[in-house]
Amino acid sequence: MDFIIEEIQAKTTHVIRHAVLRKGQPIETCVFEGDEKTSSIHLGVFTNKKLIGVLSAYERKHTNLKESLAYQVRGVAVLEAFRGHGVGRLLMRRIEDVLSEKGVPVIWLNARILAVPFYEKLDYAILGEPFDIPLIGQHYFYYKHLQ
Repeated sequence: MDFIIEEIQAKTTHVIRHAVLRKGQPIETCVFEGDEKTSSIHLGVFTNKKLIGVLSAYERKHTNLKESLAYQVRGVAVLEAFRGHGVGRLLMRRIEDVLSEKGVPVIWLNARILAVPFYEKLDYAILGEPFDIPLIGQHYFYYKHLQ
């Protein structure tokens, strides 16, 4: 399969976010704080012109990190039929490259328990104990230094 990664609009991510991350919840739950900020980045993976995966990144410092500039990765989602083909890895590598080129020293994310092995294979480090995000479930805090 050929995959093409493009920068997309926040609204374009909603259909994939809804199908993968917010199934059964109102579509409005797919609108994330910071989606429309000019510093936010939204990536989409396409195959045969069909959107199959998304990722968003937001300029957002975290109290667990000493760096004053950091980005949070959110909404990493790949349609079920395309999982296991490296789509998520492609998205993560691309956002790492984009943010590294911008001079961003560190990125972080809150990973669902099921996604822990995925982020560990990508060399993300865990910090702290699991915590609950209401209506979504248990998560871990992960980060990675880019610089």
